[in-house]
Amino acid sequence: MKTYYHFIAVDWAQGNMAIARMTAKSDRIKVVDVKADINELRIFLKSLKGTVALAIEEGTTAQWLYMELRDCVDKLLICDPYRNALLSEGSKTDKIDARKLVQLFKAGLLKEVFHSCDEYLELRKLTSGYDDVVRAGVRMKNQRSAIFRSEHKDHKKDIQPEGSSGLFVLSGLDASIAAYEEEKKRYETKFQALKKKHKAIALLTDIPGIGIINAVRVVARVVDAKRFSDRNHWLSYCGLIKLERQSGGKTYGKKTPRYSRDMKSVYKTAALAAITGTNEFSEYYNYLVREKNYADYNARHSVARRIATIVLGILKSGKKYQPFRERKKNVDKELNKTTP
Repeated sequence: MKTYYHFIAVDWAQGNMAIARMTAKSDRIKVVDVKADINELRIFLKSLKGTVALAIEEGTTAQWLYMELRDCVDKLLICDPYRNALLSEGSKTDKIDARKLVQLFKAGLLKEVFHSCDEYLELRKLTSGYDDVVRAGVRMKNQRSAIFRSEHKDHKKDIQPEGSSGLFVLSGLDASIAAYEEEKKRYETKFQALKKKHKAIALLTDIPGIGIINAVRVVARVVDAKRFSDRNHWLSYCGLIKLERQSGGKTYGKKTPRYSRDMKSVYKTAALAAITGTNEFSEYYNYLVREKNYADYNARHSVARRIATIVLGILKSGKKYQPFRERKKNVDKELNKTTP
């Protein structure tokens, strides 16, 4: 961060924006609180002489600000607000938050949140819309089931509930559920079209348990697999491993890292789907349960980690999925040993 001359932090709100500025040569902080205006902010940033680094906290407007301001500065950092504990200390106003944020920024104490401005943004919008549709559909189906359960009936077998009020509610729910099914099919057709456009999506659908929906979710969320330095970094992001807590040479258990709930859901559901088929993951699951005496939950969790690891490798290499790759490697090694 010392390579930049101007350090700017913006606390953006719907009605106002607090702007704090420091320079590389001075620790003096200048803060202003003015009406929120993206054009005025762009003019201000472009008027600064020398290299400019800008920090903004992650929020609902972060992606929009990233798109609008990335060409106005040399470095734009969207930071993780959960890591900025200093902002919760003492009095809290927009100007105070901006002042503290620019101090952390210059000191290099902000954790960056990944943002992009390419076609993957459209994928994220599509997956977000699909998830909203599915959640609404599940809620309506649960409501429909509850109507029958309240009368000790089976919603799959019984045609209609008793009473006019139950029939009235049911007719509305059935119409909404039918519309939901059509909307869900519309998204799924769109995802199939994306499979032809994005090579990574097509590659991931070859992995057992990873269908077209989950493949789109992964590609939309990851964007660039190289931003994950190693396997553990990736598994931590997916919520599939825990972090050790150590102090003074002693271990104080483990803690769950902040992770992507979408990615954890992808690999947990992929593991459940994969172990019911005939593939390398079902064999691995049976090996853990029968020979290693793993509990069912731990075995499925191990399968989820293995699927996630393979996904990362495919995204980084761009190569097709090769079933039983590790087994083939071991066989080749044994053959090389026995060959004179």
